[in-house]
Amino acid sequence: MKRALSLAAALAIALAAAPAAGEIKIGFIATFSGPGAALGQDLYDAFMLGIDHAGGKLGGQTVEVIKEDDQLKPEVGVQIARKLIEKDRVQIVTGVIFSNVMMAIHKPITDAGIFFIGSNAGPTPLTGKGCSPYFFSTSWNNDSLHEPMGKLATDLGYKRVYVLAPNYQAGKDAVSGFKRYFKGQVLDEVYTQVNQPDYAAEIAQAVAAKPDAVYVFYPGGMGINFVRQYQQSGLIGKIPLLSTATIDGTTLPALKEAAIGAITASPYSPDLDNPQNKRFVADFRKKYGRTPSWYAAQSYDAAQLLDSALRKVNGSLANKEAFRAALKAADFKSVTGPFRFNTNQFPIRDFYRVDVVKDASGQAAFAVKGTVFKDHADNYSKECALK
Repeated sequence: MKRALSLAAALAIALAAAPAAGEIKIGFIATFSGPGAALGQDLYDAFMLGIDHAGGKLGGQTVEVIKEDDQLKPEVGVQIARKLIEKDRVQIVTGVIFSNVMMAIHKPITDAGIFFIGSNAGPTPLTGKGCSPYFFSTSWNNDSLHEPMGKLATDLGYKRVYVLAPNYQAGKDAVSGFKRYFKGQVLDEVYTQVNQPDYAAEIAQAVAAKPDAVYVFYPGGMGINFVRQYQQSGLIGKIPLLSTATIDGTTLPALKEAAIGAITASPYSPDLDNPQNKRFVADFRKKYGRTPSWYAAQSYDAAQLLDSALRKVNGSLANKEAFRAALKAADFKSVTGPFRFNTNQFPIRDFYRVDVVKDASGQAAFAVKGTVFKDHADNYSKECALK
């Protein structure tokens, strides 16, 4: 009798967690607390706007989005992933800002046969031999995100560059990507603690090296702290500051004029001239009262990708190969410009030079100054066995 009651209770819980007919359950994992909270919020807000633009549904299906904060802690991310799979019974997971979290949760999710649409973190090990048929990215491989600035630094004539990044997977990938296309001398590559607040010592060391430019990767609050301290040291106009994922839509509102004059490389800018981006930017500003970052753009694309794929399979994930093929088709118009998937299910895409300038009202803003790479593929797809 006890065993029967136990089984009945378990069945009741399972049925309660299971999606209703015609409903898609999506787990949304990102960082919503601490210095990276603004990044996660942009990711989430844009995804929800994407659902709004798809008529409040995805692929014609009602959607339940379960929002979870990984706290920028891999072990918390793993606990959340298991909860979403085992208790909430999600069919899709999306989001994820930081690569250390992504590295921890990728395998538990994909091993469970759950489709995982990453919209930011793209650690290199998952791009090559660690690729999975269940993982798609609407962002980039970490290395490839930083390769454009390596080329741009070379094109701008900088011969000696000092490089700084946080000491975790994405930081190491960032330096690797920059060096792949930079033809000059990297004077030093310095790795600092994640969420380190004070960079006075590192900035002093960089100045002492007498570089032509300084290249940094410091996402979120780390970037705000570094750029402010760099500007307060009087260096912005003296030693050019080059960056990727440091001065972006989530940090510029805090940095304001302190960032003017910085040169960035980016897969997105809010002034990109295409119809889907103009609608996205206008509606994001209207709904949330701020300008979308690239984090927002990539997450909005994730919603558009899911909408297009679910429509192709009539809202059913029963045939996983059919749904995977529908995702691979990438039958949507990206706000970032031309977009298609490589064999490893990471995008082939354009990257831009984006400067921080004064706009017509005198405020700090982003301005596209040209395309650094067109149809750029990452360097690791050849190591992925997917077809």
